[in-house]
This record gives sequence, C-alpha cells and structure tokens, in this order.
Amino acid sequence: MDDRLAARVAEAFGLTVVAAVPVEFGADPAAVLWRVSTRDGHEYAVKLSGGGTPAGLVVTARLARRGVPGVPAPLTTRDGRLSAVHDGRRLTVVPWLSDERADADGMRPAHWRRYGAVLAAAHAVPVTDELAGLPREDHTHAATAAAVRETDRRLRAVDDSADRWTREVAAHWLAAGTDVARLLDRVDRLGAELRLRPAELVVCHGDPHLGNLLLGPGGQVWLIDWDDAVLAPRERDLMFVLGGGPAFASEGRVDEAAFRAGYGPVQPDPVRLAYHLGVRALDDLWSWSADVADAGRSEADRVRALRIVDGLLSPLGLVSLARGALRDLGRWDH
Repeated sequence: MDDRLAARVAEAFGLTVVAAVPVEFGADPAAVLWRVSTRDGHEYAVKLSGGGTPAGLVVTARLARRGVPGVPAPLTTRDGRLSAVHDGRRLTVVPWLSDERADADGMRPAHWRRYGAVLAAAHAVPVTDELAGLPREDHTHAATAAAVRETDRRLRAVDDSADRWTREVAAHWLAAGTDVARLLDRVDRLGAELRLRPAELVVCHGDPHLGNLLLGPGGQVWLIDWDDAVLAPRERDLMFVLGGGPAFASEGRVDEAAFRAGYGPVQPDPVRLAYHLGVRALDDLWSWSADVADAGRSEADRVRALRIVDGLLSPLGLVSLARGALRDLGRWDH
C-alpha cells in the first residue's frame, strides 16, 4: 500500500495504518486487497475495487444492522458513507475476520449449516427502498452471450503464428466447441422461458462460492465480497450448492443435508438452477479462456488460467455439470 492510499484511508475513515500486507484473492482484476494493522491495534481488510456495484455495501450494512451473523459490516467514512473514492475506484474497509478461506476439506457440518443460514437470512431481508436499487436478474445474460460469441470468433481465428498458450487454449475451445455452442443455445432458450414466468426476487449475494467464505472456530462462517449483490430468484445463490456444488467444492464434497438444515425447507426450481448453472459455466469459460489468450498477462497467470479452463471442461467441471443439468431436464439432446 502506497503512502497516498494510506493517507486516503486516514482521511476518509480515521484509521492510521501502521502495516499493510497485500492479499491474493479472487479473480477480479479490478480489485486489490490489503490486510492492514492500525495504530489502535486493530486489523482491517482494505479493498480497492473497480468492479461490481456499491449496492453490496448497502446489503451488508443492512444485514449487519439486523444482527445477521456471518455478514461483516463495512466501516463508514467520517461523513457517514459506506465507501470512499480513491483514484476513481471504490475504497472500502471492513474488520479483518479470519485467515482461513473455506474449501471442501475444511468445511464441517456446522460450517455448512451456518452457510445455509447466512444465505437464508439474506434471502429473507425485506426489499426496502434502500435495496430496491440493486441490479435485477432479467434472464437475458446478454453480456455473457456476446462475450462467448466474440471469444469463439477470436479463438477460431488462431493460427500457428500465435504464442503457445493462445494455441493451447484455442485447441481446448475448438475441442469443446459443439458443447459450448449447444450450451449457449439451451441457456438462451431457458432464459426466454423464464422471462415469461417471473419468480419472487430476493436479495442474493450473486457469487457465494466457497472462495467467498471465511471460516472461524465453532463452525463460524463469514460470507464476504458482496460486490455482485443482486435481486434475483433464490436459485441464483442456491445453484452453488444445490445445482453446481461439485464444481464449486473440490471433488464434490458438499454436505447438502447440513446446508439445508441451516437454510430451511426449500424446493428450488430445477429449470432456474440449470439456467444459472449454464450462465455461470459460459461466463467462467469465456473469461478464463480470454485470460489464457491475453499476451499481456504473465506466464504464471496464463498457466493458472489454462488449468482452470481444463477444470471447467473436465468430467466434473462446470460445463459438464451444466450439460448434465440440462440433460436431466430433457433439454440437451433435442
């Protein structure tokens, strides 16, 4: 953290930073996170973000006021705002909660129950005027569809003059090309169907995979990174456990019974689960493929992105799970 940013934290939030350590997290290239220590002996997560929307801060502040455990409240600025601006990006501060990010191996039944309870609490919060401005799910996935088509065009044009990593990801894409095109077609059809039968819209996290979950003692969990908060059918969140869980928890170790015990009785719509699973699969596939083909990235980043593409296309990967969900609905083979 440079001196200018530390000064901005002091000016906006009244915190004197004495140490700051950058933290690697997530896949958002527009976000940077630090673990900072302040003169009064406390620790905070300081984040600069250019992605998502500030609406997630409103959600977390509201949930924290309602006493929902597992949702960290953002600090307010000296003038009562939930964020400040630094170099054109959103600057936020929340208490540092835990060093332990969730993964399937570390999740115990108590964690899965708390995870379900946190999502249930978010989905139950009344949509008051302050939350009515959240983005709304419209089942059009227009940006994802356009990006998939553009990535397909780019990678099909790759020839022997391209560098190694671009050639490799192009080969992966072409090998999966029929499935990708069919998946986009089926998702388009499901979106058109769902636009004709609206569902209740609830406050959703939007991206509650295990990487956005921190673990604490006694089964404590905290759900972080609410930048993608959205008003959507509850399946938008439930897809991560009840639809695509095996892809988001390594080797499929999902304790669905414990999650349901925390969430409460629910019968998610399998069509909505399949839709959101398909959109996520396409979004991940095009974005990570584009990262591999980006010659401006480091070789390490490109290698990591290629591994993720391999995983997405593997038998237990997200593309395969989306295809399976559509097949279960009888929507894949015709």
